[in-house]
Amino acid sequence: MNVISPSDPAQGAVERPTRAQAEEAVRVLLHWAGDDPAREGLLDTPKRVVKAYEQWFRGYREDPAALLARTFEEVEGYDEMVVLRDIRFESYCEHHLAPIIGKAHVGYIPTDRVVGISKLARLVDAYAKRLQVQEKMTAQIANTLMEVLRPQGVAVVLEGEHHCMSTRGVHKPGVTMVTSTMLGVFRDDDRTRKEFLTFIGNPVSRMG
Repeated sequence: MNVISPSDPAQGAVERPTRAQAEEAVRVLLHWAGDDPAREGLLDTPKRVVKAYEQWFRGYREDPAALLARTFEEVEGYDEMVVLRDIRFESYCEHHLAPIIGKAHVGYIPTDRVVGISKLARLVDAYAKRLQVQEKMTAQIANTLMEVLRPQGVAVVLEGEHHCMSTRGVHKPGVTMVTSTMLGVFRDDDRTRKEFLTFIGNPVSRMG
């Protein structure tokens, strides 16, 4: 058996089945859905699905904190807000395995160091490419950024369309879920929080 150890210690180590076992599981699901996994059009589907899973859930093989390890201190005393908005993400609902498609807005106020902006996008992806609940994902991004960079504050807002709601169940496409986590000065200072929300177009104000 292969063993994968997610970066979140609370999850613990998870034993992974073999690729052959994973492909067989896909065949069982295809059969259960009512089709014949042995027919020509589906013969290679199990291999393709397993390969797709490696891409969709690559976040389990990444350490989000390590992505932020390289920082820059030569910022000439810059201590104002750093915001990266409209970061597209593709995640997957842990309840139905349905896609969650949306965008993330990430901001922080540095103390004595900053991180490359591409690392903020990579941090979002490291958590998005897992089975997720949007509320948890929002907190994970914010907490990791706060713990590693130790800035004055961190703000994270996610906007996501949940396909478990738009393609099944109540069938309500176009509905966006907005979640936010504010830490440090973003939580304590109303003006700082409002400035961040203004920068990103204030999706939180539309929640009500």
